[in-house]
Amino acid sequence: MFEAVEVGRRVRKQDFRRLEPELSTRLLAAQREVQAARIPVIVIVSGVEGAGKGEVVNRLNQWLDSRGMRSVAFWDESDEERERPRYWRFARQLPERGEIGVLFGSWYTRPIIDRAYGEFGKGEFDRQLDRIARFERTLVDDGALIVKLWFHLSKKTQRRRLRKDVRDGRRDVSPLTRQYSKRYDAFAAASEQAIRRTDHGDAAWHVIEAEDRRYRDLATGFILLDAMQRALEERTRTPQTVETRDVPLPSLEGAATTILDHVDLSARLEVEDYERELDALQQRLRGLAWDTWKHKGNVVAVFEGWDAAGKGGAIRRVTRAVDARLYRVIQIAAPSDEELAHHYLWRFWRHLPRAGQLTVYDRSWYGRVLVERVEGLARPDEWMRAYGEINDFEEQLCDHGIALLKFWLHVDADEQLRRFREREQTPHKAWKITEEDWRNREKRGEYEAAVNEMVARTSTAYAPWEIVPGNDKRHGRIQVLERVCRAYEALLK
Repeated sequence: MFEAVEVGRRVRKQDFRRLEPELSTRLLAAQREVQAARIPVIVIVSGVEGAGKGEVVNRLNQWLDSRGMRSVAFWDESDEERERPRYWRFARQLPERGEIGVLFGSWYTRPIIDRAYGEFGKGEFDRQLDRIARFERTLVDDGALIVKLWFHLSKKTQRRRLRKDVRDGRRDVSPLTRQYSKRYDAFAAASEQAIRRTDHGDAAWHVIEAEDRRYRDLATGFILLDAMQRALEERTRTPQTVETRDVPLPSLEGAATTILDHVDLSARLEVEDYERELDALQQRLRGLAWDTWKHKGNVVAVFEGWDAAGKGGAIRRVTRAVDARLYRVIQIAAPSDEELAHHYLWRFWRHLPRAGQLTVYDRSWYGRVLVERVEGLARPDEWMRAYGEINDFEEQLCDHGIALLKFWLHVDADEQLRRFREREQTPHKAWKITEEDWRNREKRGEYEAAVNEMVARTSTAYAPWEIVPGNDKRHGRIQVLERVCRAYEALLK
C-alpha cells in the first residue's frame, strides 16, 4: 500500500505561492458554509513519525478561521484518562456541530503502537479496529464529516531526516521519532492493516506522501476542501430517512403482550422486615463502597421507569449508604444547547466516573429510544440505530471493568394513578406532578411497546436489565440495594 505513494511528488516554490492564497480563500468559504449547515468536521492527523504532522496542524490553523476550529493533541495519557474507558478522552473533545476539530493523534494511535510492540495479536487488533469502525459509523450517522489523513515517509527518508535533525541540533523534533524509527517495519505493517480495515466510503483514509513539505500541505488543504464541499452537496439533496411503522397483527389474544405484563407486582414487604433488611444492606454497601474505592473499581447505575415508580426513593436509599465523596448523581433532563450541538451520547460520556466512584444516572441515554421515540423528538432512523450505538457504548464501559447496572422500576397503571393523585393532594409532594406526567400517562401503551423493544434489544450478557416490581416501594428498594451490593462484591472478586 505505502509503496504506491513513494513516488517523489514535489511542488515548486513558485507554484505553492500561487496556489496557497486561492486554497486558503476557498477553505475559509467552505468553513463558513459548514458552520451554517451545522456539520461537525473531524480531521484526524496521523502518520509516520517525522512526517511533519505538527507542521500540518499549524498550517491548517493558519489557513482556517480559528474561531470555528479547535486543535486537540492526544499526547501522553493522564491518570484521569487512564481511569476511564479509552474513548472518554476522545468523545469529550469532539467538535460541536458547525465546528472543525483537528485531532493530532486519535483513537488509532494506541492500538497501532501496541500492535507494533507486540502487546497483542492480530485477533485483538482486529477487534479494536472493528470498534473504531463502529465508533466512526456512529459519528457519521449523526451527521459528522470525518477526514482521515495519513502522512507517509519511506524508511529511508525518515532515517535521513532523523540524522539531519540530530546533526543540525534541532530541539523541536518529537522524542518519539528516534524510538519508533527502530520499529519502522512493525509500525508500517500495523498501520497498513489499520487503514485497510477502517477505510470506508463515508470515513475514508487519504494517504499523503510527506517527502516534500509543500506538496504535503497543499494536498492536505485540497483534500479537506473537497471533503467539505462534498458534505455540503450531500446536505442539499433530499434526505433519505428510514420510515418504520407497526406491522398490523391479526386480532389474536396476547398479541399486544409485552415483557412488563409478566412482572409479578404482588410482592410486599412489611415495615419491620423492610427496616431490618434496609439497615443490613446499607451497612453492607457502606463497607463495599470503601473497599471498591481502594481497589479503583467503578459502578455505574442507570435508573429508568414510570413516572412515580419510585426512582428517586430507590436512589436515595443507595446513596445514603455511600460516603458523599464516593458517588455522584446525574439528573438527566432536556438537553442544553451545548449538548444538542453534539452526538446524544456525548453528555453521558463526559460524566463517566474516575476509578473508585459510583455514578448514578437518574434517567439516561435510554431517553433516545423511549421519550424521543414516543414523543417524535427523534426520527425513526435515529432511534432505530440507537440500540446498536447504546450496546457498543455499554460494552466499552464493561470492557474497562465498570460494573453497569440498569434498573427499570415498574408499577401498574392503577398504582401510578393512585400516586399521581396522592401527589396532587400532598403539599410537599405537589411539585413532583406536572402536566407532562399526565400527558405521558395517556401514551402508556406506546411507552410499554418502547420499553419492551428496549429490553429485548439492549439486555445483554454484560449489561442485563433488571426489572424491579415497584407497586410496593419497600420491596423495590430492597431489590435495588441487594443488586447494587452484589455488583460491588463481584467487582472486588
